[in-house]
Amino acid sequence: MELPPLLLDRNGERPLAVQLADALRAVTAGGTLRAGDRLPSTRELAATLGVSRTVTAAAYDQLLAEGWAVGRRGAGTFVVGAPAAPPAALRPSAPPEADRDGEHGAISLRAGTPCLEVLDRAAWRRAWRAAADPPPDAAPDPVGLPAFRAAVVEHLLRHRGLPVDPAQVLATGGSTAAVAELARTLPAGARVAVEEPGYQRAVAALQAAGIAVARVPVDGAGLVVDALPPGLAAVYCTPAHQYPLGARLSAGRRMALVERARAEDFLVIEDDYDGELRYDVAPLPLLAALGPDVVAHLGTVSKLLTPTLGAGWLVAPPAVRAAVLDHRDRTGARPTCAGQRVFVALAAHGDLGRHLRRLRRELAERRVAVAVAVRAAGHILEGDAAGAHVLVPLPGAAAEQSVVAAAAARGVTLDGLGRHHGGDPYRAGIVLGYAEPRRAELERGLAVVRDVLARCTPTVTATASPVDVPGRPSRRDR
Repeated sequence: MELPPLLLDRNGERPLAVQLADALRAVTAGGTLRAGDRLPSTRELAATLGVSRTVTAAAYDQLLAEGWAVGRRGAGTFVVGAPAAPPAALRPSAPPEADRDGEHGAISLRAGTPCLEVLDRAAWRRAWRAAADPPPDAAPDPVGLPAFRAAVVEHLLRHRGLPVDPAQVLATGGSTAAVAELARTLPAGARVAVEEPGYQRAVAALQAAGIAVARVPVDGAGLVVDALPPGLAAVYCTPAHQYPLGARLSAGRRMALVERARAEDFLVIEDDYDGELRYDVAPLPLLAALGPDVVAHLGTVSKLLTPTLGAGWLVAPPAVRAAVLDHRDRTGARPTCAGQRVFVALAAHGDLGRHLRRLRRELAERRVAVAVAVRAAGHILEGDAAGAHVLVPLPGAAAEQSVVAAAAARGVTLDGLGRHHGGDPYRAGIVLGYAEPRRAELERGLAVVRDVLARCTPTVTATASPVDVPGRPSRRDR
């Protein structure tokens, strides 16, 4: 069982072991952990949370004494039961990609593309054969295949710690398509806040629906919630791994955003960009877990597998789901079924889980290689040790353009930060993606990156330090 989000207050008065035991009870009560799930070892949990093994051992001892868990010699510690269902108010409600324009043959180190090298081609072929087994559909399904929605529920629980009911899930054509649909459900001329810099395709989808966009700055802790203007209909954000700066929305800002959404009656559109691709520390709770009444959660298979599947999901409050379905009914828009069936087949046989584990290992190793190359050139990198891109800050737009042009002349396509701004860029740098190329191509591309960056004055000189390894990102990269 993957570790669910567990928050510990290191400055609080309650002992960490007590907080940890309470947190494990809470995720069990919420349905994230189930009877029979194996808990991480005390050593693994201590390393993940950054606490001493004494803390995790004491928490487990308490749970064992209470009968919430049982230890099996040689096998580990297992959840043995869950408490009664939470109050009705807390239960799920009942139903009512980045651009790729590099030149042909160039090594692309741009962000927003999947890592196809780790995809098991045999599993891929099996999934497509299984997807072709059912007979043709007599009519389109505006909600999504039941098997797909059930697979999404299991995926969100196991890999994102979000318990939902299948009735809460709508199939989509991907995150950008979902943003476009949500935009069409908002009043004409409504105002939506977006991250700046941010995902410009989502911005374009909003503007195409006649939405007025308010650009809100992003810093090292994610969206600056205090900078949100009044009178919003919605806020679009990428809290798991901000695109393109790579920051993670802090726990405090998550709570503040949900509280403002409730107080000011606006919708939070949570694009879970790179949400499954964490390999440093446990993820923070999803906005959808903190505020299911005000958050529309978007997910996609585009970065996990390939965008050609055209499959994603939307988890949202009943009124929002009803509005999307009404829009589909009026316009005839429907999510396609082929990609849904492939996802179901991969999930049903465990191939999806195995793929995610390979993908995380591969991306963690690639990030180390990126860090070596960037620091060898005397530069720093920013962004959480997660996802598939980092930011290399540069002193200005001229430096950014020079680095991009120099790399292109040597057959490497880089992604300048300037194109991710909707207004005048206030920061410059390279959004360095490392998922798309094969390993050998990545090595050649990073050699070029090292050379062109070495000729550019860094914003801050990198000091000599050990290369960060998976699970131990350097403080400078946070």
